[in-house]
Amino acid sequence: MTNTTRNRIKDKAFQFFGVFCLLVGLVFLGALLVDIVTRGMGRIDWDFLTSLPSRRASRSGILTAWAGTLWILVLTSLIAFPLGIAAGVYLEEYTKKTKLSSFLEINIANLAGVPSIIYGLLGLEVFVRQMGLGASLLSGALTLSLLILPIVIVTTREALKAVPQTVRQGSFALGATKWQTTWRQVLPASFGGILTGVILALSRAVGEAAPLIVVGALAYVPFVPSSPNDEFTVLPIQIFNWTSRPQAEFLVNAAAAIIMLLFITFLLNGIAVYLRNRQQKKIKW
Repeated sequence: MTNTTRNRIKDKAFQFFGVFCLLVGLVFLGALLVDIVTRGMGRIDWDFLTSLPSRRASRSGILTAWAGTLWILVLTSLIAFPLGIAAGVYLEEYTKKTKLSSFLEINIANLAGVPSIIYGLLGLEVFVRQMGLGASLLSGALTLSLLILPIVIVTTREALKAVPQTVRQGSFALGATKWQTTWRQVLPASFGGILTGVILALSRAVGEAAPLIVVGALAYVPFVPSSPNDEFTVLPIQIFNWTSRPQAEFLVNAAAAIIMLLFITFLLNGIAVYLRNRQQKKIKW
């Protein structure tokens, strides 16, 4: 047997092994989704979406949970995205390649892999205690902003790197300044990639429960928050609360809430994919 034949056999074996691993993951994921949908789909109705939490499973709903989730998403977007995009633009377009910039790049990349509970402890000390914001929506949004900020920065930089240097050189040749080139040429060209990363970062934040529990998010909130200073709960915490109860009816409620959380996550990911494909068709270098 020649080396070429042996290498082809190895390639085929690795290919089949990869497909097998993929199928195993898909089977388990599919079984989990089928179980959740079977249990919870019948529970989803208008009353379930518009009812407050209750001690009785049949009367309990997710109004406060999805309202808190919506508040958190909006506030986190308003805080993290301007800061993350601005930091990414500065690091990619304005900083020179020095030891300090390399040190910042490495640490930002490392921060993206820090466990979320660490950000929760940081938010508890800084926002809840030192700044005196308490267990409010604003504290939760600031904590989640810290969580996704490294992701937004890295995504922004990668999107800017994808813009050819000829775009910048052509703008400079016409007499544009650095800021005019960045604002009117580079950012519009990379907008699709940046927005995709931003939405994917949001889809991660929407499923986080650990940092919000640490900063004081409640498992039971009998009112819909009306301002950033109100106490709150979110869908992941509501799901955790229901799954920890012994009554089987609350497990059905938890399955229904999981379906709604998956719907929000899939919706955000679908929007990201749509915007990425649209941007790729719009811009051809």
